[in-house]
Amino acid sequence: MPNVKVYALSTCIHCKRCKEYLDELGQPYDCTHVDMLSGEERALALEAVRKLNPALSFPTVLVGDSTVIVGFDKSALDAALSAA
Repeated sequence: MPNVKVYALSTCIHCKRCKEYLDELGQPYDCTHVDMLSGEERALALEAVRKLNPALSFPTVLVGDSTVIVGFDKSALDAALSAA
């Protein structure tokens, strides 16, 4: 299974649905709730998201080392997970 990193907001319904879908698939993932961070930790997380997604929107999902999915998109997630 590929490594999956989810950058999310704790109050975002699209982020919640994305995580629920990954859970349904049994896909392990690491999630960072950017809005729950503060100080330098938050600044570093926002910088990481901005590098992947200059629009800085959520969820931003990194599958493997290079596939970035912006927003909750089941078909893009399925394609990225099966290709990795």
